Amino acid sequence: MDVTPAVDPAVFSHIRVVLSMVVSLGIARLLSGAARFVQHPKRQRAYGVHLLWALSLLLSMLHFWWWEFSLSYLPVWRFETYVFVVAYAALYFLLCAILFPDDLAEYDGYKDYFMSRRGWFFGLLASTYVVDLVDTWIKGAEHFAARGTEYPIRNAVCVLLCLLAARTANAHFHLVFVVLSLAYQISWILRLYDVIGI
Repeated sequence: MDVTPAVDPAVFSHIRVVLSMVVSLGIARLLSGAARFVQHPKRQRAYGVHLLWALSLLLSMLHFWWWEFSLSYLPVWRFETYVFVVAYAALYFLLCAILFPDDLAEYDGYKDYFMSRRGWFFGLLASTYVVDLVDTWIKGAEHFAARGTEYPIRNAVCVLLCLLAARTANAHFHLVFVVLSLAYQISWILRLYDVIGI
């Protein structure tokens, strides 16, 4: 028996509360981490690539919160969909926690730390692109198709670049990757997501 309950806007509002908590924890982690450089500028050596990835993650989480509004159009919410979306948000929190650990005592600044944890960071970042495909599919075939052919190609390329970044310690590669990633991310948001509810 297929039970299709009536759409109730309160359902998504209820779910959005949990999403907002997880996303807020990630944003707070990034902002607190960045504030450390102002509070104690000589305590740890900053690393530009690390700071640019922090900026990219902040933009990603703000964008995540923006685009997940499309979930309000789901006619039915099931528990597994709810768990999936919360787990997706949790990936962003984990990325933020990796970028700004509780303690750097074992490392010689953020460059040393970032390079030693790049496998974890880029492995999780790659998984967000895979999970994003499923998230977009959950919103419906029409929604998925509206992203165009660029969307799956973009995600596949990003996964491959993340896997490469996880393996290489080449500083030049990492700088070029984060700069191009940020530029493309801004372009993607402005081209496809500048208006909410589409």
